[in-house]
Amino acid sequence: MQQKVKRKLVSLYTGELFAVFTFAIIWSIYIQLFEWSIPYLGAFSSIYAFGLLEFILMQGIYYWYLKLQQLKQGNLSRLPAKKLKLFSLFKKMNAFFIFIGLFILAYLMIRNQLERYWFLFLYLFAAIEYINYYCIRLSYQTLEELKELKRQKAFRRSSLARELDSFYKGEEQ
Repeated sequence: MQQKVKRKLVSLYTGELFAVFTFAIIWSIYIQLFEWSIPYLGAFSSIYAFGLLEFILMQGIYYWYLKLQQLKQGNLSRLPAKKLKLFSLFKKMNAFFIFIGLFILAYLMIRNQLERYWFLFLYLFAAIEYINYYCIRLSYQTLEELKELKRQKAFRRSSLARELDSFYKGEEQ
């Protein structure tokens, strides 16, 4: 059982790490090789949304890394309060940045800027990652997980959201 959990955590950690680096490399390559991409990828709005996405993905990397370290120490409980306070701060920062993104989107729509499509794609990707980490679990990778989702007939809280919920309840007492 512990080996299965370890493989899952390693997969989540390395998958997010791979995504962060791959996205940044592809972004850089496109700007270097394709002149047509510069107005889209170099626009403030696109950089903002891309930065937000990368920031949220890095939080995921950090979370899965911490969970993996806990497992290696034989500890499967929630993260320490200090770490959960940090993730609580991240959650608030993310919500703020996503809120600011709505104003950027409104501006792009009013100005009829072409990069609005690229911004919207990245912005929605970042918002979905935020929801996936801090609210409900949206990613189901195996057939077994999909069957479990079907049995539950609803999405369940994400792992980090459950830890933060128990942390907040513990602070109230």
